[in-house]
Amino acid sequence: MYHFKPVSNEVRLAQKTFITYKKTKKLILGAIFACIAAVLQSAGGFIPGIGYLLSPLATAPILLYSMLSTPFGILAYFQTILLLFILQPTELIVFPFTTGLLGLGIGAAFYFFKHRLSIIAAGTLSLMLGISTLLFLLHYPILGPAFSNSLSYLTIGLIFFCCFLYSWIWVEIALIIFKRLKVFAS
Repeated sequence: MYHFKPVSNEVRLAQKTFITYKKTKKLILGAIFACIAAVLQSAGGFIPGIGYLLSPLATAPILLYSMLSTPFGILAYFQTILLLFILQPTELIVFPFTTGLLGLGIGAAFYFFKHRLSIIAAGTLSLMLGISTLLFLLHYPILGPAFSNSLSYLTIGLIFFCCFLYSWIWVEIALIIFKRLKVFAS
């Protein structure tokens, strides 16, 4: 079955190659990814309309860097949060709990798991945890006025379903981007 097939060995080879990089090169690469993520996340505030379509793409840099190394991915995640504090403080509540957490969760799952379904599940759980924290603990209306802040099975089910689909899409996008970057780097 498709979901139980292991992901490509290209990810494992890239992780082994990344280990051989000097620490300075790893930090510079992480800073570049953090800058890209911060600019994409803050695009919604700078460019109304089309910027909101660019904001979800902030997941990609954190995801790709976390695929290579989870500790350096975490570092890029926190660098992005600090950059957002300067660039667009209104995005500080959204990025750490949604797009950034999803990228970190899926990237770390690529590092630890081999099968698509477990990687998708890890991304789903991380995004669902972030959205639930914002919605039910902090009472921040992340999903807009259509969803109430009260805990219900329907709300949790819809959040789970949407998080699963969104995570699945990002896993496939990450594999496509990773294969394209590998071809480009060769």
